[in-house]
Amino acid sequence: MSLIESKLKELNIKLPEPKAPVGAYVATKIVGNLLFISGQISIDQNTKLIKGKVGKDLTLDQGYSAAKRCGLSLLAHAKKACNGDLSNIKACIKLTGYVNSTDEFKDQPKVINGASDIIAKILGKIGDHTRAAVSVNSLPLGVAVEIDGIFEINLN
Repeated sequence: MSLIESKLKELNIKLPEPKAPVGAYVATKIVGNLLFISGQISIDQNTKLIKGKVGKDLTLDQGYSAAKRCGLSLLAHAKKACNGDLSNIKACIKLTGYVNSTDEFKDQPKVINGASDIIAKILGKIGDHTRAAVSVNSLPLGVAVEIDGIFEINLN
């Protein structure tokens, strides 16, 4: 069992099933040793969409939890792209997070911390990454959060 799998077990975290794309794109793409993962939308552990606008329908804490779920989905796709072996992840490079929020809401970075924190907790030092947190007026299917990611991998 890899260190990352051991950490998941220790934290009692089960990664969600990676969802197939619903549009004209691929879920993951490997270029050299970089793994690009398409935007993962907020879906709870019961596969229900986490919808709403942060600052109106959802609190900061609920947005944080939605982003955490996106982070777990990113790791699920990374695992699939790495042939089921999370030890092939060398580093999380960058996350870009989009928060469906009101014009007045100013804590988008605190929302996206949900994904950053869970990735760092699971991956440890290799989970350190650069990031952007962006407010948007709307997201697909009315979800609260969408996050994409770039990872460095080793499949040799």
